[in-house]
Amino acid sequence: MGDIYFNIDPEIIIGTDTINRAGTICNKYGNKVLIAADKTLHKNKETERLVAILKDSNVEAILFDEIPSVAMADIAAAAANLAYAARCSSIVGFGGITTQAVARIAALIVHAEIDIFDLLDGKLVQSGFLPYIAIPSIKEDFFLFSNICLSIDPRDRSVKQIRLPTGLCKTVIIDNDFIPNKDAASAFDGFCMSVEAYCSKKANFLSDPLLEQAVAFYSMTIAGRGDKSGVVGEAGFLASLGVALSAPGMGSILSYLIARRFPVAKSLCAAALLPGILKKLTATRPEKIAVVASLLGKPAEKLSIEESASLITSFIRSSMDAQNINPRLQSLGLQLDPLIPLTEAARNLDFAGFSPWTVTSEELIGLIKQSF
Repeated sequence: MGDIYFNIDPEIIIGTDTINRAGTICNKYGNKVLIAADKTLHKNKETERLVAILKDSNVEAILFDEIPSVAMADIAAAAANLAYAARCSSIVGFGGITTQAVARIAALIVHAEIDIFDLLDGKLVQSGFLPYIAIPSIKEDFFLFSNICLSIDPRDRSVKQIRLPTGLCKTVIIDNDFIPNKDAASAFDGFCMSVEAYCSKKANFLSDPLLEQAVAFYSMTIAGRGDKSGVVGEAGFLASLGVALSAPGMGSILSYLIARRFPVAKSLCAAALLPGILKKLTATRPEKIAVVASLLGKPAEKLSIEESASLITSFIRSSMDAQNINPRLQSLGLQLDPLIPLTEAARNLDFAGFSPWTVTSEELIGLIKQSF
């Protein structure tokens, strides 16, 4: 096992109505905050609720919710310019993975001597950034506790990896009541994220128990058993923390890149890719996939590891059918040819080096075609 390096900066608050603490937390840094928020939260009155919570703590909120589903790095630059002009003292990311990336990057460059293109070209910012507070609206954010985020370069639409400094994120607020669970595919998304990190070459004795428990939580929804109340936020937290200690897999990365480039749900993309990913992991990590099968309630004491592991793909497919999830990329309105360049973008990221199966463009294209 290689060396383990990790640094969890933020304070983490998990529970019911924890969003009510946002005002007190933001007030520590000043009396004006920029909220980078998903548009859907504004429609559902959640943004108004957050603004009211901040107001009760004498914190003025500047709202930035012009974040398209296909957002590039220039959106983060616009948010940073607004925060600078308004003299904001902190930035809150209020939404999903794309919105959190916008908030992170905006907080990073608002007072920096470099612009967004310098950042995309690999220059680092080590000081002078604004405090960033994350309030995620989805469970499956594999960058939530990471020192890396991805962004799309508006100059050529390439995917760039941005390294974040220590101390940027001050607090993560996970509110079990706030995080929606309306998308049936989200459990398969979190399951994919957890299993890939569990089977990663970078997995270790710290990440394994976290990811096993995350899989156990997600299996309650996938297998349709047990009381699922109260585990939504916990599953996402364990999965995100486990991935930060390990590494995200190619299924999670590809689904994220597809959702960043096209107006489709990441969870549905992950569900489409999951069967193909499981086949590859069964071939390369049969011992761990056998553990996953047992966590899904499919123990196979009399079977070999390979036979036990092979149960999982057919079970996942039948579970998707039972929940009326059509795991096909074509059913999402996607076309094959525009997806091919994303496989090269995924292969060129550092995460590819931790995959237990050999990541080539041909392998990723084959995975896309199987899922199409």
